[in-house]
Amino acid sequence: MVATIEAHVYQQLVSNTFPDVMALLGPHQQDDGWVVRAFHPRARRIALVIGGQDREQDVEMEETFPGLFQCTLDAEPVAHAYQLRLTDHEGHEEVHHDPYAFRRPRVSDLDEHLFVEGTHHRLWEKLGAHPCTLDGVAGVHFAVWAPSARNVSVIGNFNHWDGRAHQMIRLHDSGIWWLFVPGLAEGEIYKYEVKNGFGHIYEKSDPFGFQQEMRPCTGSIVTSLERHRWSEADAAWLERRRTCDPLRRPIAIYEVHLGSWRRVVAEGGERFLTYRELADVLVPYVVELGFTHIELLPVMEHPFDGSWGYQVLGYYAPTSRHGSPEDFMAFVDRCHQAGIGVILDWVPAHFPKDGHGLAHFDGTHLYEHADPRQGEHKEWGTLVFNYGRNEVRNYLIANALYWFDCYHIDGIRVDAVAAMLYLNYSRKDGEWVANRYGGVENLEAIAFLRELNTLLFQYFPGVLSIAEESTAWPLVSKPIYLGGLGFNLKWNMGWMHDTLHYFKHAPEYRRWHHNDITFSITYAFYENFVLALSHDEVVHMKGSMIGKMPGDGWQKFANLRALYTFMYGHPGKKTLFMGMEFAQGREWNVWQSLDWHQLDIPEHARMQRFFVDLHSLYRSEAALWEEDFSPTGFWWIDCHDVDNGVFSFVRQTKDASEFLVFVCNFRPIYHAHYRVGVPVEGFYAELFNSDAALYGGSNQGNLGGLHSDPWPLHGQPASLGLQIPPLACLVLKLVSRP
Repeated sequence: MVATIEAHVYQQLVSNTFPDVMALLGPHQQDDGWVVRAFHPRARRIALVIGGQDREQDVEMEETFPGLFQCTLDAEPVAHAYQLRLTDHEGHEEVHHDPYAFRRPRVSDLDEHLFVEGTHHRLWEKLGAHPCTLDGVAGVHFAVWAPSARNVSVIGNFNHWDGRAHQMIRLHDSGIWWLFVPGLAEGEIYKYEVKNGFGHIYEKSDPFGFQQEMRPCTGSIVTSLERHRWSEADAAWLERRRTCDPLRRPIAIYEVHLGSWRRVVAEGGERFLTYRELADVLVPYVVELGFTHIELLPVMEHPFDGSWGYQVLGYYAPTSRHGSPEDFMAFVDRCHQAGIGVILDWVPAHFPKDGHGLAHFDGTHLYEHADPRQGEHKEWGTLVFNYGRNEVRNYLIANALYWFDCYHIDGIRVDAVAAMLYLNYSRKDGEWVANRYGGVENLEAIAFLRELNTLLFQYFPGVLSIAEESTAWPLVSKPIYLGGLGFNLKWNMGWMHDTLHYFKHAPEYRRWHHNDITFSITYAFYENFVLALSHDEVVHMKGSMIGKMPGDGWQKFANLRALYTFMYGHPGKKTLFMGMEFAQGREWNVWQSLDWHQLDIPEHARMQRFFVDLHSLYRSEAALWEEDFSPTGFWWIDCHDVDNGVFSFVRQTKDASEFLVFVCNFRPIYHAHYRVGVPVEGFYAELFNSDAALYGGSNQGNLGGLHSDPWPLHGQPASLGLQIPPLACLVLKLVSRP
């Protein structure tokens, strides 16, 4: 006799409130055999097919309640050996395997334990949507964390977005829900329907979705990460990286927003370049310009173009604006083939409130703090991750590891670190909660960052972890065993602020701001700094870099060349935002392409050529990067000439066997015979002159070099009598001794 369910149980099933759907649906043993139940709200008739699709072997199932069917069998039905033939009310028929016949999830007890503990470093392999084969049947395994949900369902076109059709199974006490849906494949669009204890329903994108629909659509897409075949050049690149100390190598980073670097005209307007198209044009451009790395503003999926990518919703999905995950892998591969490293901006500080995202994910404050004094950035309109919760911390750390492991990236630049470190960041009194010691430090965020950097360098030696940290927090880029946060680089926001403050003044007033140039050296070696002229300096009415410079047209370009040459002589790695390399005239606009037409104007084309030569000098001279983080690599010759605005200094290698002399004149005054002390007698070649006619300068200089005189000056045993062009920097190198 068939064991039927009671009416109240059916009501729970049809309302998505039955606590254990696996105990009800699928095959179950009873006293006189086996019963198979199937629930399909749109089905008019269901037959069970054993051993194939021969209709003579169909076992008609009885409809006990609307949409709920069952039948009895003498022997246990094996998951892969039977199927369900469904006929809907329009007469359409389909045959598929029973999801509830598959009872072994890909998430093991150990996976659950590590996740709850916060130490599952390959979490993306277990949660999310994975095309796979279970018991010989192909399909997609879904798993999602929603511990406070009453019920969770997978919804999509395959079930008419009906949450009753594919209700998920809860695993023990971890709060993970899973379901294997046979017959699904790559390309399927899906979401999770989450119902909380009050019956409220939320439709959510997959937090571990590897691909998302193009905005404004918000569905996740079933995707395999195994399609791209990485090149041998990529493998060789990764091996070299593993044994390399990046801090003793040249690093010149080209910061790019892919959506506005370049667009192409299409029907109805402009469109984005694809990742593969960008590999064809952006990578050769970066190589030609001489940069060593590309840094991408966040490519993780985000709903609003105007956020520049910094309000992330799909942490595991490269944005579909430019193509698929496989396409982005191909882009990274092409970068490595060309000898270019790839750095991603990564945003673990906050996330947006969009209803389909992480916010209030299971009907509770799951990823964020419940207290708005801890869980909300009012200034940005975003929510703050709860770093004190093991599973949330695991979600973020696994995400960082994921981009290195699956996409072979070479570094991350962690955005808004200051907002993570300080509980009172951008908050008024009464709007924040002190830590357990009464302080403003976010102890959980500090622990998170230290764990993140420990694991990054453990799994991927030779990579970069860069902090965008704008305060005086100590030891950001120092090892954890010394009390540091464990990053290996930090943006030097102070240098940027002071240097731009100096250069914006007309030259006759710069004497009153002399300290803006010299002050950065007093702290230059406290951290491992990156000198960054980033996107933040050319938005929000700040104007372009060329627009910040004073004077007439010629002086603006001369000032800018002098600034950049000084930047590359100053200790620290380098970052430059796109468009700065050809002195784009307007400030950056995320909604349109860079003004490439300006390269038809000689002054802008010459600025671009200037960078080709500047980077050639930078990469070829170890004195400019080998000792970036030690005071042995830099010393002033003279930084006291306030009246003339001339600064001179030395950059040298670790063993002091090679050195360069920089002489920077930040006034529009030509000096026919300006004497500068040098540490060794001999002939000094003029390696670089920012005033060269090739770059649009006045072409004043020293005819390729000059011999020193045995006249001590500036505490040095010899000196050079130089011709110094106006608003220009010279770089000289000892090439022979007397």
